[in-house]
Amino acid sequence: MIIPMENNTAKHFVLQLGSLLTLYISVSFLIVLVFALINLAYPDATEYYYQLESYSSSVRLGIAMLIVFFPAYLIVTLLVNTQRRSEKNSSYLGITKWLMYLSLLIGGGVLLGDLVAVIYQFLEGELTTRFLLKAGFLMVIVGAAFYYYLQDARGFWLKKERASLLYAGGITAVVLSSLVVGFFHIETPLQVREMRLDDTQISDLQQIQWKIEEYLQLKGPSSLPVSLEALYKDTDVPVAPEDRTAYSYEVSKTGFSLCATFSRDSSEISNEFVGKPMYDTSMFIKNAENWSYKAGRYCFERVVK
Repeated sequence: MIIPMENNTAKHFVLQLGSLLTLYISVSFLIVLVFALINLAYPDATEYYYQLESYSSSVRLGIAMLIVFFPAYLIVTLLVNTQRRSEKNSSYLGITKWLMYLSLLIGGGVLLGDLVAVIYQFLEGELTTRFLLKAGFLMVIVGAAFYYYLQDARGFWLKKERASLLYAGGITAVVLSSLVVGFFHIETPLQVREMRLDDTQISDLQQIQWKIEEYLQLKGPSSLPVSLEALYKDTDVPVAPEDRTAYSYEVSKTGFSLCATFSRDSSEISNEFVGKPMYDTSMFIKNAENWSYKAGRYCFERVVK
């Protein structure tokens, strides 16, 4: 059975388009991954905890996207190059070149746009080391992709298959190295879950503290609820996660304490670069915004003003 030339061309066109799309995604998230690693390696004293956590999330996202899309790019590109070497249809080769030059145009636009963003962040006060590393990496990785497809549009890699494989091997080594470094800069899934449980507990304790402050506003600063059940008369008392010890509340001579069990010290995730509140925001409770804790059973001692 003879396959019509139009069907062949359509198949090759889709493969080439798929190769370019997976390339764009892979390069974009490689940049996301490396930029986040640079931010984590060179923390800025002006940043808060949620910004540092967003960098870790970017590392996880970059790793996940590269694990899926970079192998897909290599496989589809291998298929495209194999078929191009055996394809004699000039119309197909013409369409392929159009796609390649289009990718060069888009790649150049992406490079310029990312450079603008990096320079803007530098002008906004970003560390010089960060700026230089990001700008250098951006030029290298986008420039490498730009060079590859510029040569590909001229048919260079079709004639130099071994050189093409070596080039692909070099890019793969860069991606794998970035993935390995990324894995060393993020927590394991179990650790992330434990951290989220810690955050959930802090949120619950904050809710309890707000409820106590409302109680103090109604009853006066000299009166504290005798128990959590007395505090939550009409609603359910916040409950600790299943694998954690129950929350506890006790009245003390100077105020009260709220206790919970944590998986790690808060200093391990909110280090010296994390901004801390400069003043009390509570009308009745002294040092109400301090939620630093130690691993294990820890009590937040609150003083009622």
